This record gives sequence, structure tokens and C-alpha cells, in this order.
Amino acid sequence: MNFRPRKKEEPEINLIPFIDVLLVILIFLMLSTTYSKFTEMQIKLPTADVDAQRDYPKEVLVSVSSEGDYSVNKLAVSGRSLAELVSALESGAKAGKDSVVIINADATAKHQAVITVMEAARRAGMTQITFATQQTQSGSP
Repeated sequence: MNFRPRKKEEPEINLIPFIDVLLVILIFLMLSTTYSKFTEMQIKLPTADVDAQRDYPKEVLVSVSSEGDYSVNKLAVSGRSLAELVSALESGAKAGKDSVVIINADATAKHQAVITVMEAARRAGMTQITFATQQTQSGSP
């Protein structure tokens, strides 16, 4: 019988199998992941089924062209400044501040032009704003 105290061996952690498993997982993730470049966001502007266009006295139709030109109730605004648009909105609103501003913007119009119309309506005291959409073609989503 051997009653001498033995030296306790330190447990040794073998990292090689752990590294092998991690490398296999890394290779799997690299091969299964698809990398896409998101250079621009593809969006479609809204379309809706609408009734025939109507002419109500409380509506102010504001059109924005793709170049950023404005027209209020089918009358062209002479400039593109905010002050000119505010005065055109005030003169075109038959019902005053209770008028509903309908923004009819071209699909390629800059968002800043639409925001300018909204700001002009706010400065003119018109709080009801809506957007016009085009009627969908039959057979298309």
C-alpha cells in the first residue's frame, strides 16, 4: 500500500476541439449568409381606387410637378418660395382656414416640395391636409 500523498494533476482544458467546432460554425455561417448591397430603397408610391374628381368649395387642390413647380386650384404659382405659396393658398381657399388642402404630387417630385406645401398650409392656418392618389389600373395590384 502506498500511503504517500500524490500530487494532484491539474486538469488540462484542451481547446483544440473547441476551436475546430467554432471554425466549422464560422465556415457554415459564411457560406449560408447572403450579402446584399442596399444602395437604394425600392418603394412604390400609393395608389388607390378613387371616385371621380369632384369640386367642393372647401377643397384647395395643390399640384406639385416633378420639377417642383406649384399650382393652386389649377392656377400656376409664379415662384417656388414659401411666401408665394402661402399667399396663393390664402387666396385660393374659398372656405378660409376650414379648407382642406389636397396635395396632388407627381410620383417623381422631391419630398421637399411636398413638405413646403405642408408648411405653407400650416402658415396659412389650414390644418386639414390630405394626399391625392391615382386610380389603379384594372388588372394590376
